[in-house]
Amino acid sequence: QVNLVESGGGVVQAGGSLRLSCAASGRPGTTYAMGWFRQAPGKEREIVAAISWNGRDIKYSDSVKGRFTISRDYAKRTVYLQMNSLKPEDTAVYYCNRDSPPYVLWGQGTQVTVSS
Repeated sequence: QVNLVESGGGVVQAGGSLRLSCAASGRPGTTYAMGWFRQAPGKEREIVAAISWNGRDIKYSDSVKGRFTISRDYAKRTVYLQMNSLKPEDTAVYYCNRDSPPYVLWGQGTQVTVSS
């Protein structure tokens, strides 16, 4: 079983930056395409960034394109999300997982709060 632990969230003013990390632990296995998701209060979880298993293909949702950067470190089994020019509407709990089903067990996520 693979466990995912997200970290790096916090409270930041609009225009600020944060770097999220997603560390995988447990039984090593296939290297999957990974994604960062977020869920704001009262809204469904949405994917905002995805990176292929080899890191060559990267996609972003329109809402974060040009501001967020996804990357991965294979040796550390960690996926990152660099978030710049943050906006209040980026406020959400951020999760990582495979970019598409079947998902592994979801972590607890990390809260990002952007104040105006």
